[in-house]
Amino acid sequence: MRFLTAGESHGQELTAIIEGFPAGVRINQDDINKELKRRQGGYGRGGRMAIESDKVIITSGIRHGQTTGAPIALKIINIDHQKWTDIMTTEEVAEAVKMKRRVHQPRPGHADLVGGIKYHFDDLRNSLERSSARETAVRVAIGAFAKILLKEIGVAFCNHVINFGGHCVKIPENMSIKEIKSKAQLSELSIANRQQEVEIKAYIDQIKKDGDTLGGIVETIVTGLPAGIGSFVHWDRKLDGKLAQAVLSINAFKGVEFGMGFDMANHKGSEVMDPIVWNEEEGYRRSSNHLGGFEAGVTNGEAIIIKGVMKPIPTLYKPLMSVDIDNHRPFKATVERSDPTALPAAGVVMENVVATVIAQEILDQFPAEHLSDLKMSFETYIAHTKSY
Repeated sequence: MRFLTAGESHGQELTAIIEGFPAGVRINQDDINKELKRRQGGYGRGGRMAIESDKVIITSGIRHGQTTGAPIALKIINIDHQKWTDIMTTEEVAEAVKMKRRVHQPRPGHADLVGGIKYHFDDLRNSLERSSARETAVRVAIGAFAKILLKEIGVAFCNHVINFGGHCVKIPENMSIKEIKSKAQLSELSIANRQQEVEIKAYIDQIKKDGDTLGGIVETIVTGLPAGIGSFVHWDRKLDGKLAQAVLSINAFKGVEFGMGFDMANHKGSEVMDPIVWNEEEGYRRSSNHLGGFEAGVTNGEAIIIKGVMKPIPTLYKPLMSVDIDNHRPFKATVERSDPTALPAAGVVMENVVATVIAQEILDQFPAEHLSDLKMSFETYIAHTKSY
């Protein structure tokens, strides 16, 4: 399965094409739109979320509610484009129009300046528009397709925030993945400990008053995958490596961990490795999951646990110093619309990006021209893992 996205933050629309998706999968557009709505929610979001109300429009690859095996084309209209029609038009325009909303003062932490240098832009809006986190809306839509497919074979996802700018969410050790998911879904902060909501919301409010932003850590958990998904044969086929790259491709993500992650550096090997056990019903299992469901780039049958570190949003209402590209003079960086934090939404993006990679790996490993082919081959493989 391959996909391509196109579109700018204030352009007409975001577009995607998904190729290699099996035929025979029932698609309800409401399921896609629910994921898009999740991305727009969460405490701390700013003005853009009040403007847009994202809905997917599917233009090919689905007929009478089922995928046909042909490329799936979809788009999400940018409602805000109505105010930007002349600025973002694809047609030639007069010089006076080119100067409207021209960006020549790059913001630290964004693609403004590096994009201008790379592509020879004299208007850094070209960098800003494509590099905007607005693009993640269409990647969530792609991930929603992936999740619909993976649900058919019993693969499920959970996402929650575990750290808000240094405020760690305390989660009881005996709390199940199902409980974490249900509690996080009921929380504006997407946290599994509702007792910390007041404290963390107050912190976000103060950050906003200060004109600052905060980052944190989100965690995605994947259940239902058997051992043996991925590869150790070649370095670029390791599934944890593919997932790490995909997570780091999300705007503002700067780090990835699996299982105990960087904390492994503080422990001995005997405290990190997961002992192997066996029972007749499940076959091989691990009695712990410190490695986050991976051994040698391959799933081991335990839940995949991935943490993503999101930096604070770089657009500050008390901006840092920068340099004007027209005259090289210092100035305080320009301010575009921003949120004090977008961690709950970032978690939704991460969950769907992870789902996309998992779906790609499953479709690479198992015959899947039609959903029935995938189910048959996947079930046969599950039986093999239990009888090995």
